[in-house]
Amino acid sequence: MKHSGRYTAAALSLLALLSLVCTGVLPGGAGRAQLKLGVRTDAAFALAAVAPDSSAGRVSPDLLELSRDPETRDRKVRVILQESEGRASALASALGTEVATRARFNALGARVLELPARLVARLAANEGARFISLDRDAVGFGHVTRTTGTDDVRSSAGVTVSGLDGGGVGIAILDSGIDTGHTAFLDKSNGLRVVYSKDFTGENRTDDPYGHGTHVASIAAGNGRISSGAYTGIAPGANVINLRVLNSQGTGRVSNILAALDWVLQNRAAYNIRVTNLSLGTAAVDSYKNDPVCQAVRKLVDAGIVVVAAAGNNGKDTSGTKLYGAIHSPGDEPSALTVGAANTYGTDARSDDAVASYSSRGPTRGAWTDLLGVRHHDNFIKPDIVAPGNKIIDAAAVDNYLLANNPTLDAGISPADSRRMMYLNGTSMATPVAAGAAALMLQANPSLTPNLIKTLLMYTAQPLAGFNMYEQGAGLINVEGAVRLARLVRTDLSNSTPLGAPLLTTPVAPVPQTTIAGQTFTWAQGVTLNYGYATGSELITLYQKIFGLGVIVTDGVIVTDRTLISSGVIVTDRTMLSSGVIVTDNIVLSDGGALGSGPVYLGGGVIVTDRIAASDGVIVTDSLNAEAVVQGLSASTKGDGVAAMPRQPDNGLDCLDY
Repeated sequence: MKHSGRYTAAALSLLALLSLVCTGVLPGGAGRAQLKLGVRTDAAFALAAVAPDSSAGRVSPDLLELSRDPETRDRKVRVILQESEGRASALASALGTEVATRARFNALGARVLELPARLVARLAANEGARFISLDRDAVGFGHVTRTTGTDDVRSSAGVTVSGLDGGGVGIAILDSGIDTGHTAFLDKSNGLRVVYSKDFTGENRTDDPYGHGTHVASIAAGNGRISSGAYTGIAPGANVINLRVLNSQGTGRVSNILAALDWVLQNRAAYNIRVTNLSLGTAAVDSYKNDPVCQAVRKLVDAGIVVVAAAGNNGKDTSGTKLYGAIHSPGDEPSALTVGAANTYGTDARSDDAVASYSSRGPTRGAWTDLLGVRHHDNFIKPDIVAPGNKIIDAAAVDNYLLANNPTLDAGISPADSRRMMYLNGTSMATPVAAGAAALMLQANPSLTPNLIKTLLMYTAQPLAGFNMYEQGAGLINVEGAVRLARLVRTDLSNSTPLGAPLLTTPVAPVPQTTIAGQTFTWAQGVTLNYGYATGSELITLYQKIFGLGVIVTDGVIVTDRTLISSGVIVTDRTMLSSGVIVTDNIVLSDGGALGSGPVYLGGGVIVTDRIAASDGVIVTDSLNAEAVVQGLSASTKGDGVAAMPRQPDNGLDCLDY
């Protein structure tokens, strides 16, 4: 009994504190300050534990604070209302038209409401309310839209601010077809966003018996209906044009691709096709100057269509040795936006991200033979950027070949055919991430040229420490930074705009940093060129001629005559780039800072013949056979071990808040 006095005092203090909280007052306003600082308030926790039937005790502390703060009490908030069993009838209707029901979970006895924060207390006072909390961000580990910064484009502090979803932009998916019965391709009115389908394989079908194309298309433009938005595509409002060029076994021919690219060129206006995704490739035997697919890609780019191509999955040999020089066609085309795969190691944070071991590295090894029989390799830097591509969970076509032959690819999200999800790895999965990003940029600023989009994506990328430009290009995609810059670019630019004219609508360039999942990183602030890179803020503040139609970003440099000037010297063509842009001929090993801040990996003039030894591997040439067979570049079951996305089972109810 010697402690009874202390217990009595504690009980009296608790009762006094509870009485103060119930009237909305805390001594000296301390409770509010504590909540703003994220510090636990004993009053709030005691209230929830001791007085669960009081109205304030039915509200989570952070929501309670929003409802009482004069600065936020009129803000509309989304809340999760857990209903008292048997008392839920007419619960929200008592508050009138200011409260809207966004979703119902009947089996769970809960619903999602949207209402002004000031009405939360009135809602909590209703006997049908068991508990109310904010509809908070569910922070997963490795969701593509989170780790790429796409979520940051669409919202700020949980409030939608931009409305960017790719709406109105057409993305042509050249692949193995699309299962149009999958829920991922519906719009919010249940209309189908796959607006056109055509077969180029001769099998006379446009569905996806192989399973590759559906997965690719959903990464670029799948909706967020399944698993409460856990697997939302990058541009969930974009229209999809399904051009089937790979057959039931996932193979095709160059002619299939050419026929489809030709169709795109002729029909781009009818479907507003601004982006074309090529998660496929063939051996890069010929120089891009002669390769027919590369040439077709160049025509599309010159016509204003962004062509996004996979780098390939030949970054290592069968023994696991790192390989260079295995970029596929048309990924070796300079005008294409070529994408390698990154491994996010199952986290949204980007501090642990790396280039996937299987992702093909540059330089490009397509070649041409001169009159003397000497073979000349292109040796360009590729890929341009990398994006998440390891063990991505997304839409699975019904009864598809990949899943049937590899049952472990089923992600276990849903047993329903129209909602089933599967894992796939590869640069095929990384490519539609960039395609979706391009769609968002074009929605934000329809006047952007493919070259500008490519430049902005490289300039804002995050260089990954420990990887050179042959592995990652400018770095890991940063959708937030690229879209932010896209919004600032003038809309009246044309090929006649003089070199060095202002590029942005604001005189001050944005701070070259982005924060994603709590980590702030510095942009690359440069672009990779044919044999080196260019840096300088003038790349985004002044108009450069390389941004125009009919040229390529890499036209900004020329290699000097090696009979007159020492090997490796590159000079800037001042008709294309202003004097403020610094051009170098080095290949850089990133230290995680801005492009060019790391140590030199190789000089630009070093790789001139076959099988030249590099510092951490071997440059190989002609390592891919010359069959005219196009293969989808999914590594299927051969990933780098760690899933890039967590499993979040689907409850079978459509989520329309994406």
